[in-house]
Amino acid sequence: MAEATDLVAQIEALGGTLAEAKASINRRFIGQEKVVDLVLAAMLCGGHALLVGLPGLGKTRLVDTLSTVMGLKGNRIQFTPDLMPADILGSEVLETAADGARAFRFIEGPIFCQLLMADEINRASPRTQSALLQAMQEREVTIAGQHRPLGRPFHVLATQNPIEQEGTYPLPEAQLDRFLVQVDVDYPTRATERDILIATTGAEEAMSHQVFTADGLIAAQGVLRRMPVGDQVVEAILDLVRSCRPGEPEGRDLADVLAWGPGPRAAQALMLTVRARALLDGRLAPSVADVAAMARPVLTHRMALSFAARARGESLAGIIDRTATRTLGLEAAA
Repeated sequence: MAEATDLVAQIEALGGTLAEAKASINRRFIGQEKVVDLVLAAMLCGGHALLVGLPGLGKTRLVDTLSTVMGLKGNRIQFTPDLMPADILGSEVLETAADGARAFRFIEGPIFCQLLMADEINRASPRTQSALLQAMQEREVTIAGQHRPLGRPFHVLATQNPIEQEGTYPLPEAQLDRFLVQVDVDYPTRATERDILIATTGAEEAMSHQVFTADGLIAAQGVLRRMPVGDQVVEAILDLVRSCRPGEPEGRDLADVLAWGPGPRAAQALMLTVRARALLDGRLAPSVADVAAMARPVLTHRMALSFAARARGESLAGIIDRTATRTLGLEAAA
């Protein structure tokens, strides 16, 4: 009983800290509350986020602001076609000492940080993209046979332009699956754009302040994993994920629509993100409505349309909406 009371107190205290963090972020990244919530949810879950949107919508500004507010050491990599794995991971160099002795010294690459912004990640070659696979999954890199741990915590926030595809390399499925959520960054509303104009074109801009520390974020991730999830929510997650797999009996209606569906990692992501959404809303436990709300961000990048479905003009968002309505009785949040 005392343990449950302590957990409730921790959740309530964390909710207040998160509200302060969101307010600090919104001083520089105006509007787009859903985008902020999804990125914060990914970080609370200890995961990575893929931000998909046109240039000029503030994706880089958001990541820079998060580095300040969350108290994390941040680095930025501009992905280009000529970027090599060593440019990300680092490399060993041969040095000669004053006495003539030679030895290799490792020079860390920009990936050795706590918050990495991978800008326009799909512009790098598959060879370079593969340099992130071990880092994103195991939080370490192997160079010259030696395992080198990364910062703790370690998060990758990658950006991708959905329109300009010339000179890009689509992310492989294994890479996409390592992103906890896909965050679609849309145009702001007229009222929000007006606020942006006024706030960013004057002599001074509002600044964000630090709210979390690295240790504080790690502690928050521990609290999230202790948050209880009811059996009804667990069953809703399983129903939704399995209904999106064309090879499963639950997903036989989608056999001619999907080339493949989400794997177990998608169910794990939903289990974590529904808790994060409840935390951000100031609630003590997630509901089935949270499963529906997180369906698109968690599932969209883990599914692929069949050729026939693409020819008919089907969309993954529409399929997820229909599946959520059929399995949960709720429509996925737009």
